[in-house]
Amino acid sequence: MNIHLENVNLDSTSGPNSFGQKLVKYMSKNNFTEFEAADIRLCFIESQRKKCTKPLVQRLDGIYFNTRQNYNLQNASIKKTYEQADGIIFQSQFSKNLVTSWFGEHNRHTIVHNGADIKKISSIEPLKNKVLDKFENVWSCASHWRPHKRLPENIRYFLEHSGDNDCLVVAGHTDETANDERIFYTGNLRHESLISLYKRSKNFIHLGRFDNCPNVVVDARASGCGIICTDLGGTVEVAGPEAIVIAEDEWDYKALDLYDPPNLDFTKKQKNIWDIDINMEKVAEKYVTMLEDVLEKTCTL
Repeated sequence: MNIHLENVNLDSTSGPNSFGQKLVKYMSKNNFTEFEAADIRLCFIESQRKKCTKPLVQRLDGIYFNTRQNYNLQNASIKKTYEQADGIIFQSQFSKNLVTSWFGEHNRHTIVHNGADIKKISSIEPLKNKVLDKFENVWSCASHWRPHKRLPENIRYFLEHSGDNDCLVVAGHTDETANDERIFYTGNLRHESLISLYKRSKNFIHLGRFDNCPNVVVDARASGCGIICTDLGGTVEVAGPEAIVIAEDEWDYKALDLYDPPNLDFTKKQKNIWDIDINMEKVAEKYVTMLEDVLEKTCTL
């Protein structure tokens, strides 16, 4: 099976592209190739090709619904690809619920959560830092910080639930800072540095809203962190059965102001019912199964 990756930049370190790198690594027995030689296409999010006879599988996380933006225009190309695709891979149950509530059900789909490169993570040493050595426990969080990622709520959770000799390391560029000597800001970090930080951390806070399947949570959990998240989005699905889950109000999947998230009630905790295998080897096997299934069925039509 010759596969063409579409709308993927394997030289980029962004979330979808870094996942593409892991996919190529763990599907190496298959042949990723240029478009002309491909039997099937695996497209991340949306395709720019107008017409094509090669079977198409769309890997889809979420869609746009922020009322501060022209979400219908932003979704137009994604929806067109969805309608043309021979198969859909959703990144979480939440992703499927969201997309199908807007675009309708697709006749051939599966859910495959993002995975962590366990082998690579095991080869990286925990962060060594003299400043962190002064603290009993390290907490961390990491994101491309935007309002719905709720950095202030992450910080508030830490301040209200941490020990006196705990610290919090915030990775990712942000202009929001808290004046507290136990909170440190690193700016953007390379993937290996993030893993090193996670392996030094006891807890990883991710109280963002509507994330479909955040790679930072997958990697933090695989690195041994206890995860703290909310139940609104796909994060809870990959957070692990021991995660601390904060319940939010239900959402009807309709457009809203994404950048005006409500504050959380940290007393509304619930048990996590999800226990997903996040090993990238298993994830890659599921991708192969879906691609082979689509290729077989489209070739017999």
